[in-house]
Amino acid sequence: MQKRILIVDDEPAIRDMVAFALRKAEYDAVHAGDAREAQNAIADRLPDLILLDWMLPGTSGLELARRWRKDSMTRDVPIIMLTARGEENDRVSGLEAGVDDYVVKPFSSRELLARIRAVMRRSREDDEEGNVALGALRIDGAAHRVFAQAGDDNSPVAIGPTEYRLLHFFMTHPERVYTRSQLLDHVWGGSVYVEERTVDVHIRRLRKTLEPHALDHMVQTVRGAGYRFSISA
Repeated sequence: MQKRILIVDDEPAIRDMVAFALRKAEYDAVHAGDAREAQNAIADRLPDLILLDWMLPGTSGLELARRWRKDSMTRDVPIIMLTARGEENDRVSGLEAGVDDYVVKPFSSRELLARIRAVMRRSREDDEEGNVALGALRIDGAAHRVFAQAGDDNSPVAIGPTEYRLLHFFMTHPERVYTRSQLLDHVWGGSVYVEERTVDVHIRRLRKTLEPHALDHMVQTVRGAGYRFSISA
């Protein structure tokens, strides 16, 4: 079955251009011009990836990304933000909202397809990971779920796709210090261009994810060196 990609953009010319490139690359492309149409498209069939414009009428792309990351149905769907806002603070805001990557307008079809393939490749690699347990945390690789143990109970941890990859890497490489550059290579992949500050954003989000389970102390900052994952405080 073809991979379905949902294009959410209020400019018909951009939607048509992107859809043409996607179909030529043998993807199933569907359109939405605003938040309501996007929700209807998702209800019809969950996409494999969402291309989301930042500036939308009514509900912005940033608000939609936050909403989808909180929804159990769409939480694991990769999102690439399409934006004319190229400033660092804007890109960080997008990452903090839960997007997996961003492409600044104007962009070429070649660049967009490369970004899509890279994000989808990382998602497939996640699905093939095995189980791992460390301290009070356990990852069920087959189910793609994380659990936190409290006494005799295992509570599910609501976690985004990038934080899942980051946590899995940390849990399989505990007690070692990794620089931002090393984490980018191991978690995002050396062939993908992502700024080092991206690591800081997702570290904060991972800590926030673990905080309700009183496990955020496991993600430790080593001043002047990088980050370490440890069961000790």
